[in-house]
Amino acid sequence: MPSNTERENRIFQALADPSRRAIFESLTRGEVAVKDLTARFDLSQPAVSQHLAVLKDAGLVSGRREGRQVFYHVEPQGMKPLIDWLTHYRAFWLDRVGRLERLLETLDR
Repeated sequence: MPSNTERENRIFQALADPSRRAIFESLTRGEVAVKDLTARFDLSQPAVSQHLAVLKDAGLVSGRREGRQVFYHVEPQGMKPLIDWLTHYRAFWLDRVGRLERLLETLDR
């Protein structure tokens, strides 16, 4: 099982690409077949499949086969490592901004 850092890295790397972010965003609206994703974007079917493979490897999406078609959907827990990371740094920055505000208030007097 990958460590938290490895999972975070996979998520950041997966979402770093604008095409993958757009595909992920499209999947947040509901399950979609690969052929329909290909029609939505100016990408070839192999390119869409490669992007989906990266998103799947990062744990952000999963697919199910129905006949010859594969349907992809967002994995609800896929963003949890990223959300946890952001929550940690949100607390860090809120503390720092609070300190800065207090310092600026004392300098303004």
